[in-house]
Amino acid sequence: MQQGTQNALFLLLLFLLLTCVGCAQQKTDVSTLGTARETAGGQGDEMDLLLSDDFFDDEFDPADEVYDPLEPMNRVFFEFNDKLYYWVLSPLNSAYSTVLPVDVRYSIGNFVNNLAAPIRFVNSVLQWKINDAGVVLSRFLINSSLGVYGFGDPAWLEFGLEPKQEDFGQTLGYWGVGEGVYLCLPVLGPSTARDAVGFAGDAYTHPMVYFVDDFWVSAGYYSVSRVNLLSLNPDVYEDLKKYSLDPYVSMRQVYLDYRRKKIDDNPSKLRSDNAL
Repeated sequence: MQQGTQNALFLLLLFLLLTCVGCAQQKTDVSTLGTARETAGGQGDEMDLLLSDDFFDDEFDPADEVYDPLEPMNRVFFEFNDKLYYWVLSPLNSAYSTVLPVDVRYSIGNFVNNLAAPIRFVNSVLQWKINDAGVVLSRFLINSSLGVYGFGDPAWLEFGLEPKQEDFGQTLGYWGVGEGVYLCLPVLGPSTARDAVGFAGDAYTHPMVYFVDDFWVSAGYYSVSRVNLLSLNPDVYEDLKKYSLDPYVSMRQVYLDYRRKKIDDNPSKLRSDNAL
């Protein structure tokens, strides 16, 4: 049974990867509401993108292309995730934030980020960002020791080593794999065919896969990490809905712009990520 599950997962990932590559041969339709960009001097976080004055700019940038042939299905999953947020995640987040002080939640976030350092290190190397790989490794060693297993972040506070965020989806984009179709996944939220493959690749790079055999422990770890992240950014989704004529389109555009900028941050990138 386990072998069959692994084979099915392999075939699914192969299909998604072929979809990414195949989209490089197609001309795509354009469907955008506006262009979300970072505010000048911003740090690239989702809220800056969302609340930027350019979010409702009527000018169309031809580089911002959206390939969403699965929009009817994606909208169904978007509505499912919306209900999940308001019926489950939001009340859970309120209780979680009430029980745990913000300092404790930040410490949990530090621990989760530190544990995922191998993902960032491997993908920094794969993108030839050797200096960034050195920073990731240094941060992991410092925070795992001086930071008490990663619950603190002295690497940033005391040594000025800024966190680096790299993942396998970015690596695929760096090496020229098109983003493929846009996806709205149940529970997981916005993605693309390329990022779905990247998510699976990151999962196999995470230490939890090799040190924890219990599925429920892994699921609990992931759930706590997501709720903790939500508790530190509680208003992002609700603000997006408040300022959007069509929350589905806005979420899609914010996500795609954010991911494209993450890939475009490397001047030696092989090809435009927008060329599907």
